[in-house]
Amino acid sequence: MNILFVAPYTPSPIRVRPYQFIRHLARRGHTITLVCVADNEAALAELRTICRRVVAVPTQTSDHVLAYIRALPTRLPLQAAHCLTPAMITAVMREIQSGDHDVIHIEHLRAAEIGLAALHQSGSGLPIVLDAVDSISLLFERTFRRSTSLSGRLRALIDLARTRHYEAAYPHRFAAVVVTSPEDCWALMTLNQTLSHPSHNPLVVAPNGVDLEYFQPHTGPRHPASLVFTGKMSYHANEAAARYLVEAIMPRVWAVRPDVTVTLAGAEPGAHIRAYAHDPRITVTGAVPDLRPYLTQATIAVAPIRYGVGVQNKVLEAMATATPVITARQATVALSVQPGHDLIVADDAAEFTQAILNLLANPERRVRLGQAGRMYVERYHHWQQSVTCLESVYRAVTTPVYTH
Repeated sequence: MNILFVAPYTPSPIRVRPYQFIRHLARRGHTITLVCVADNEAALAELRTICRRVVAVPTQTSDHVLAYIRALPTRLPLQAAHCLTPAMITAVMREIQSGDHDVIHIEHLRAAEIGLAALHQSGSGLPIVLDAVDSISLLFERTFRRSTSLSGRLRALIDLARTRHYEAAYPHRFAAVVVTSPEDCWALMTLNQTLSHPSHNPLVVAPNGVDLEYFQPHTGPRHPASLVFTGKMSYHANEAAARYLVEAIMPRVWAVRPDVTVTLAGAEPGAHIRAYAHDPRITVTGAVPDLRPYLTQATIAVAPIRYGVGVQNKVLEAMATATPVITARQATVALSVQPGHDLIVADDAAEFTQAILNLLANPERRVRLGQAGRMYVERYHHWQQSVTCLESVYRAVTTPVYTH
């Protein structure tokens, strides 16, 4: 098929879901035209070798600010306004008008309105598949209830009602909607049934996968008594988890094992996170070209997620490297894992502390847990499985329906 793929950022190994979708769709013989915001030149260079055409639209901070200002008096979510610029709409509209495409794939709420506006202005009837990824209103609800950041809670509150109404109308505005987990599917279905008119357009779960060739099991030596937490640190949920790990969990661990070290590996740490590096037991990496060495050298991967939605890639990637994982129950909602077998689940700082200390003292169990984690992702989280699901959605929305 000829697929017009629209993204509000440059797909990359960090923006892993659209990046892997594009790679695997192209491998399976589909032709991809990508329209995206230009924010990662290295990733764009690779994508140009994969896609038939890449249209990278430069944006500035002022473009986003103007889009937010235009959206404020309306019911449009600020998330949907984020990249809603005339340049993005025009770029997508030109591709639609070319007549070269069978289906439009929209990545995330942030690009949803771009696709709809471009389709409306072009007068085309091309079907749009929205990969909503997660239910953003569900994320906002949890952010408002559980975030320790006042500004984060305020931003969530400002956009919560708008996002609920916008997501409730998804099935009426898009030929199909794809999400990462059954929980997000349930949330969107509930919104549609309670705030809108129920629709028969499909809501489909296509889970996140892991690049199992890239993230390989590690059986060599690891740094002793070392913990790692990975993720883009500017994302509020990751920042909250990192702060919880350092401020609530680690003092308890250090009271028993003062030799334990912590690495916070991920791009764009804020001032609060960077300040942790003054402690010699804590490493704050900032952006790194490759997360694998941090995962494969750590004794344990810890993901004390306080709130969130969807599938946590940080958990899957650690499991793929056979690194034993301790995580919060919230991070397992979208998974089919067996706690205690594939990974360890902890519910509060005391349980995290005990799980860390127990696992540090039991190297045989660490090996068993790591091996079980790798087997789990091999079985349930291969990108080819999700792309096969996506292909079925494309076929369904592009197949003519004849009535008699």
